[in-house]
Amino acid sequence: MYRRPSTQRERGFSLLELLAVLVILGILAGVFAPKFLGQAESAKRKAAKLEIDQIGQSLDLYKLEIGKYPTSQEGLAALVTAPSGTTNWNGPYLKKTTVPKDPWGNEYKYVSPGDQNRPYDIVSMGSDGKEGGEGDGKDITSWQ
Repeated sequence: MYRRPSTQRERGFSLLELLAVLVILGILAGVFAPKFLGQAESAKRKAAKLEIDQIGQSLDLYKLEIGKYPTSQEGLAALVTAPSGTTNWNGPYLKKTTVPKDPWGNEYKYVSPGDQNRPYDIVSMGSDGKEGGEGDGKDITSWQ
């Protein structure tokens, strides 16, 4: 006795099988996605620290040529364009033609003189864009 296979069963996946696959993919995404997102924030924090260090080197070169650091009012723009009344300016001191923004698109905060007898302070407000913060939102500073 020959029995023909049912074509209904062989057509594709059942709804239950598709749901099982979606649940497994959801679990995998839930486990691995936070690790990748955490790496992205960590990379942005490292990039901000490196950029702050590069700006600091540019400020030191500015001081060698001008004799002082830019004031808070002149800001980091003094590294790109000569402030009025400045002699011996031999810039631009940054590779870019504009003052860079932090990895989150915010401006770096520059204060001169800085706190605790530092010549200047450069601060990125972190991912939250606000002063202070915790975790990924914690400020990144030139004195850390």
